[in-house]
Amino acid sequence: MKFKVNVIKSAEEDLLEIYKYIYFNDCEENADKIYSKLVKKITSLQEFPNRGHIPPELKLLGIEDFLEIYCKPFRIIYQIIEKVVFVHSVLDGRRDMQKLLEERLMRE
Repeated sequence: MKFKVNVIKSAEEDLLEIYKYIYFNDCEENADKIYSKLVKKITSLQEFPNRGHIPPELKLLGIEDFLEIYCKPFRIIYQIIEKVVFVHSVLDGRRDMQKLLEERLMRE
């Protein structure tokens, strides 16, 4: 049975920011390519949502109800509730993830 995937507003904003950054700092073709790759990876959560792992930064805080998958260098952070996957963030893994995840996930 397929899971339903919901990309919440903050993750949609992340995708748009990633697209715009690549568009303005590289080229439209690469922005389109990365965006499509990220959307495909997110969509793949319909079939195999449990393949992710708990982000180590959250595990250190005792938060274990979020999972992540990689689409290098990006990290897709999500949560499974019943048969629904909620994508909370799409973040650049080269940034200070501890700080980003604490700020982002604690306020939602």
